[in-house]
Amino acid sequence: MSAITRFAPSPTGLLHLGHAHAALFARRAAGTHGRFLLRIEDIDPGRCDPAFDAAIAEDLAWLGLTWEEPVRRQSAHMADYAAALARLQERELLYPCFCTRRDIQAEIARSAQAPHGPDGPIYPGTCKRLDPAQRRARLAESHAHALRLDVGMAARHAGPLTWHDRRRGAQTAEPEIFGDVVLARKEVATSYHLAVTVDDASQGITLVTRGEDLFAASHIHRLLQALLDLPVPEWQHHGLLADAAGKRLAKRSNAAAIRTLRAAGHGPADVRALAGFPD
Repeated sequence: MSAITRFAPSPTGLLHLGHAHAALFARRAAGTHGRFLLRIEDIDPGRCDPAFDAAIAEDLAWLGLTWEEPVRRQSAHMADYAAALARLQERELLYPCFCTRRDIQAEIARSAQAPHGPDGPIYPGTCKRLDPAQRRARLAESHAHALRLDVGMAARHAGPLTWHDRRRGAQTAEPEIFGDVVLARKEVATSYHLAVTVDDASQGITLVTRGEDLFAASHIHRLLQALLDLPVPEWQHHGLLADAAGKRLAKRSNAAAIRTLRAAGHGPADVRALAGFPD
């Protein structure tokens, strides 16, 4: 079965074996006659370094991967995310949140039974309850704020939603498990959730492949697709590689960096095998 897939790393460090597994998994899932695309997820200027762009491309090519040009870089498409935010704003599905992280932690600490979601404690909705006059006054005074999606209202607008994972089968969307997620901040004008949903539609992705740690995120992405009238792909979530101690590989795991393995004398076939894809 052919599909259009993508590998979407962030240029915040060198690629490691976990990235190799994700990229090779996506390429195989595309099938013989499918399309494999590359996307650089660089929306956060505070964490991303363009110097890693070339290293990412070089390591992927060394592994034997090819992809279609041009490569989509999120930083070049901020207008697309702004347009999506504007559509949600027009439907009155967003609200400004003036809470700092410390404010949110304090509010959660005061709650005896703060509900938890996939990313930890759920935002308690402090700013959603603000008096409209207070909200307008703070905006007029240019108070720093994030934009949150009113997930409950959005879910009611969208109605019942489903999505399909090739491994786990049919899923019923439950975006409420995240609470009111942030879709934009002052320092980063879009969020992962919004950007990847818009990107996948723009790139014509028919099969989203990614690690099982992001399985729950698909609930939010399915909701955003419905709200923005975007096509709905399939998903396939793969397992995560771990080190000898059983800890998930991360960019700080220099021993597992593709560059480190190359320098130690491993060839492309060796690294593909270590990443779970023996020839």
